[in-house]
Amino acid sequence: MIELRHLRTLIALRDCSSMAEAAERVSLTQSALSHQLKDLETRTGTILVIRKTRPLRFTTAGQRLLNLASDILPMVRSAELDLERLAGGEAGRLHLAIECHSCYQWLMPTIDEFRNHWPDVELDLASGFNFAPLPALQRGDLDLVVTSDPEELAGVAYIPLFRYESLLAVANQHPLAARNHIEPEDLSTEILISYPVERSRLDIFTRFLDPAGVEPLAIRTSELTVMMMQLVASGRGVSALPNWALDEYLEKGYVSARPLSRDGVTGTLFAAVREDQLDTPFMQDFLLTAKDISAETLSGIERAR
Repeated sequence: MIELRHLRTLIALRDCSSMAEAAERVSLTQSALSHQLKDLETRTGTILVIRKTRPLRFTTAGQRLLNLASDILPMVRSAELDLERLAGGEAGRLHLAIECHSCYQWLMPTIDEFRNHWPDVELDLASGFNFAPLPALQRGDLDLVVTSDPEELAGVAYIPLFRYESLLAVANQHPLAARNHIEPEDLSTEILISYPVERSRLDIFTRFLDPAGVEPLAIRTSELTVMMMQLVASGRGVSALPNWALDEYLEKGYVSARPLSRDGVTGTLFAAVREDQLDTPFMQDFLLTAKDISAETLSGIERAR
């Protein structure tokens, strides 16, 4: 019944001192504006404007539609501007989730740098440990997921960020600290401290213990890396973490670390992105920024190419 052109006409009638001036504002002839106003009054079944006044006066019904116009038209214009910026690649949404407890070390500087480049992109960050982030990415609820466990999903691309090596952290006085490397059987008598996630998402199980058919003596979990390192340092267990996550604790001498097996266990951290968003300018910039900052910030990694 009511169209945007009608609302724009009412705003013009409110702001201008005459029908002629209002007609010029909306790029109509005075006759066409009068016809449009009459058409709106016919549609609504009521008089909206008292014409023989200067300035024009609105009836109660006209004032109600004028209030509607005041609410709706700014929202429409805002949406139009957003669409223009989106079409130009200047704005958008980047909702992220991470499947890596230690990723904040390099991800937060990445986000800070990205905000400076793209202030009009809406950013949000969530932990991916209490829900399934990759299916949420595929549905469109998320825009990027940081993961080391890619799943084959239609429409989802995995961009490698960097490669890392998993190491076993042990107390400095632990007998395993004297070894050149760790074998799976060495953990059969050890308490393994890990993050509280499914073992299918932990390299220590999927790529080291499970292939050898070895179970640790017990499993203990902790949300925080610093708490895990305190437990390890006090001889309460051992823990497998990426080399870059262990670097600060090794540098300070809190714990020791050894490779998992003679050849080592390496992994890759990926950014999972929907294919339809992969080529947007701000997404490309985020991925490049993430690679640059992780390479500058983290020790012992190999930048993905």
